[in-house]
Amino acid sequence: MIEQKRIDEIIHILKQDLPTLFEKDITYNIYSSDIFFKDPVNTFKWKFNYRIIFWTLRFHGKLFFTELFFDLHQVYPKDESTVLADWTVRGTLRVPWKARLLFDGTSTYSLNSEGLINNHIDTWDRSPKEILNQFFQKGDHS
Repeated sequence: MIEQKRIDEIIHILKQDLPTLFEKDITYNIYSSDIFFKDPVNTFKWKFNYRIIFWTLRFHGKLFFTELFFDLHQVYPKDESTVLADWTVRGTLRVPWKARLLFDGTSTYSLNSEGLINNHIDTWDRSPKEILNQFFQKGDHS
């Protein structure tokens, strides 16, 4: 069983890291070397690939968006080895029609017996196609 102190530490680090993940790198020492990640468009294993996905998010965020935010709503324990994070991604694309991106999601982090995150599963409130379609809609600029 994982100590409550360790779960509290993981929650604290996630609360610090997630709101700025489009601006600066996250803390990787809370993740296992064989971490498994899955979201509606990506599935992979190993910390090296996990690091690449966050680098890619920052790179593409700066390249394709004039503003991009990861609004963290809450991070909380689901049980003795699972932490949930509820969030919203929102931004404005770097296109003449200033399309807006907006979707909500939940990250489910599972901890192994060493108290490291070994699974990170993201679910989104919209399909990848619905999110991509936002790229072609005129932004609201009232």
